Amino acid sequence: MSQHSTARRVAALVGASALLVALAGCSTPAATGSPDEDVPGITDDTVTIGTHTPLTGPAAAGYSSISAAATAYFAYLNENGGVHGREIEYIVKDDGYNPANTQTVVRELVQEDEVFAILNGLGTPTHTAVLDYLNQNEVPDLFVASGSTSWNQPEKYPYTFGFNADYVVEGAALAQYAADEYPDKVVCLLGQDDDFGDEMIEGAELALGADGLAQVERYSVSNQDVAAQIGALKAAGCEINILATINGFTALALGTAAQLGWFPMWFSSSSGASYETLVEYLGADVGPKLLQGLVGTNYLPAAGGDSEWVALFRQINDEYNDGAPFDGNTVYGMSVAYLFAEALEAAGENPTRQSLIDAVSSGDLAGNGILPLSFGEDSHAAYLGAGITTVDQGVQDYVGPTYAVDGGTVTTVDPSPVELSGEGVPGS
Repeated sequence: MSQHSTARRVAALVGASALLVALAGCSTPAATGSPDEDVPGITDDTVTIGTHTPLTGPAAAGYSSISAAATAYFAYLNENGGVHGREIEYIVKDDGYNPANTQTVVRELVQEDEVFAILNGLGTPTHTAVLDYLNQNEVPDLFVASGSTSWNQPEKYPYTFGFNADYVVEGAALAQYAADEYPDKVVCLLGQDDDFGDEMIEGAELALGADGLAQVERYSVSNQDVAAQIGALKAAGCEINILATINGFTALALGTAAQLGWFPMWFSSSSGASYETLVEYLGADVGPKLLQGLVGTNYLPAAGGDSEWVALFRQINDEYNDGAPFDGNTVYGMSVAYLFAEALEAAGENPTRQSLIDAVSSGDLAGNGILPLSFGEDSHAAYLGAGITTVDQGVQDYVGPTYAVDGGTVTTVDPSPVELSGEGVPGS
């Protein structure tokens, strides 16, 4: 099981408040620096931030579009006055989803580019490799693109905050949906052989009990063959397979099963459930057929929905992203960029790294999710719940309940989507 057990998660939340009070001084942002204070990445006209992300390698498909979408949102923001008159410069560096590369590019961002903050570094194994470094150097490490609970340890990592609903939450939501809607079906799980898989298992067992998963199979991203794992799941009589997989391995699992003539139900983490990306992997001829009915999780406006956020992001994508395909990863990238702009606006006219951390810890940020953000003095988790999506005739949208994990219990909650304001420009 995961090293980040539910008990540890609760203990971390309870034990962290004293340290954060000492760091922040209060629950609202501290006074910002003077205009002439030397703050890395801050000039009179610009704020420079950076990220590590897989532009190449096994996770590039789909995920590489996230940073492009964030860059497009920042271009839109800059044309609308930026934040406190400063434009955002976003430096994107390719790490190939390789932790050794991540260490190199993040050190370049901090030491050579002198970024103000790291935003949305992507991947559990990759970001874990720089977690200590960023906190030791007191670099704001905001809104990590991974659902690992590692990012929610305020006492140990005061400068790091997550963005995704964590994998325990996603595993619990998918398993509870399976139990609620298909109580007689055999539920199994295929997961990555790291914290991603560990914590999805942990969440599924919160909903189903310790013996609720009939079969568990693990894979490594270094091995592009899951035939043995899929064969074992089929032999075990699995009817619903929960997937702790990135997009490439979701497609690999579905494609391998189809080659065996096996068509169970698939319930995927949001990290591997991007319909458009999966169609790219599987091909336009068979992809839509294999993906019909795919169940996933989400906590942001659904790309297939009709919210005002989606309408704005489509417009930004058309005007600032070279007409790139619009999908869930586009919404994700623009959503995280918007949240950073909101945090920067709250950090004050002359922001410091500490005032930025204080702004996020204040609990006052709204974001644009379907549930309230959970940031606070004692929580560095963004979303503690997730909604259920399905694919129907090529449209991926919310259906059914929204689930949250509270104190180790899976509960059904009412979504409360954040309304668009200020044309998506914080402070306007």
